[in-house]
Amino acid sequence: MTSLCFVGISADQVTVIVPTKNEVGNIERFLGSLPPDVRLVVVDSSTDATPDLIARTRPERTTVIHEDVNIPAARQLGASVSSTPWLLFTDADVAFEPDYFEHLATTDVDRRCGGLVGAKGTMDGFDLYHRIFLAGQVALTTAGIPAATGSNMLVRRSTLIEVGGFDRQLSVNEDTELMFRVHRSGWSVRMRADLKVVSFDHRRLEAGVARKFVHGTIRNTALFLGVFGSAVRGSDWGYWQTHEREPETSS
Repeated sequence: MTSLCFVGISADQVTVIVPTKNEVGNIERFLGSLPPDVRLVVVDSSTDATPDLIARTRPERTTVIHEDVNIPAARQLGASVSSTPWLLFTDADVAFEPDYFEHLATTDVDRRCGGLVGAKGTMDGFDLYHRIFLAGQVALTTAGIPAATGSNMLVRRSTLIEVGGFDRQLSVNEDTELMFRVHRSGWSVRMRADLKVVSFDHRRLEAGVARKFVHGTIRNTALFLGVFGSAVRGSDWGYWQTHEREPETSS
């Protein structure tokens, strides 16, 4: 009988990939939550001092690519220059919990595990929203509908290549849509609530919790059912334009 080969994911097997755009207010906290031995790829579209802060704060084991692209294209570009077996996609407005990479090293993944869905909590607000969001993630992923967040999801590099990468036509919801395809391709996607990041930038929730919830629910349901035409897929329904971060200068 062939062994299922359950193994953990060590720091040298993973590359963290993050898109950034004018993240002066967030980037140092994000970088401070990363262990120094983990590889990081940043795809930066900033017009502020974000890349300068990255260069000063984390000069080692960090690759910065300057390219003005949307988030799916940035995630895919980061993946294309990475060579580790696992890719950890995240955002600059979160911080990894101190024990995140310890848990990752003891997370069992067999040969058919193509992705891991991590949890997203909050550092200083909107706690009820995040608890409801996590409960929904657990329920849906257990039911075979991977409810991923681009702030915290791991994909096996070979799996990402097999399914064709991120859909660069999408400007939002590219994270869950990718995991839908991973699961449909025969790979398993597991939910791991102990792999946790915390959010500290709540601009989109401050603009309206109900609006964000309805936006995500409708779009992800339609993407799962495959009912979006190309024109609808290419629109973000105003998601990014309303909350574009203005350039800042570092202090």
